[in-house]
Amino acid sequence: MGLVAWGTEKNDPFVRDHRKLKAFLAADALVESVYRETKAFPRSEAFGLTAQMRRAAVSAVANIVEGSARESEAEYRQFLCIAFGSLREVGYFIDLAHRLDFLTETGALHLVRLHEEASRLLGGLVRRYTMTSKR
Repeated sequence: MGLVAWGTEKNDPFVRDHRKLKAFLAADALVESVYRETKAFPRSEAFGLTAQMRRAAVSAVANIVEGSARESEAEYRQFLCIAFGSLREVGYFIDLAHRLDFLTETGALHLVRLHEEASRLLGGLVRRYTMTSKR
């Protein structure tokens, strides 16, 4: 686990602790693996698929974190939806990278499993807050 520099959120009653969310943990694990797997991509893709895939993965996690700091459930849900969209991008990039032979079969399967888990958990969280808002 990396250095934690989150501040004093535990004293703030409006801040949700994103570090306790299974969706955050799963998406964070995906980010780490995306970075590891994309190290082997061709140098010519440094500003192409490598950057896009990394950006989308980081964006998903960053939106979960930012949404957790929002006071209203509507704002929180909106950030979770944006995070889910970024995860969908990552899924496409994994598929594309595999088809272009930038990812090995093993690397692609590993990322697909992590992506599916993160998507399942985040999708459930989005549905939970969508259902609550309709009550």
